[in-house]
Amino acid sequence: MPECPKCHQFVRSQAIACPHCRLPLKAHGHPGMKLFQATNDEPLCASCVYHADNSCNFPKRPYAMDCTLYQDVEQPQAVSSQPQASFRLQQWVKRNTPLLLVAGLLMISLGVVLVRR
Repeated sequence: MPECPKCHQFVRSQAIACPHCRLPLKAHGHPGMKLFQATNDEPLCASCVYHADNSCNFPKRPYAMDCTLYQDVEQPQAVSSQPQASFRLQQWVKRNTPLLLVAGLLMISLGVVLVRR
């Protein structure tokens, strides 16, 4: 169970707010969106990847004490945000399954015609 960043009491992982101190834990009351909050007087922007590379467009920047997109500079980042080629191929096959079935039937028909000659 995670703990509240303010009162350090254990809370359910789906809790929208801490039942002990009422600190909001999820952004906009949405259970799937984590709300990062500063634990001391230093804003989150000081240690955020988006602030460091100047790609942040959050209106509270550079003094944000809470944020939904916060990523710590110290934490390792994902290697690539580009989808892998095999994943793109799988998506293409799923989208074009009927076309592939028709093409397969045409190839089989052509093969049967050529064999009978």
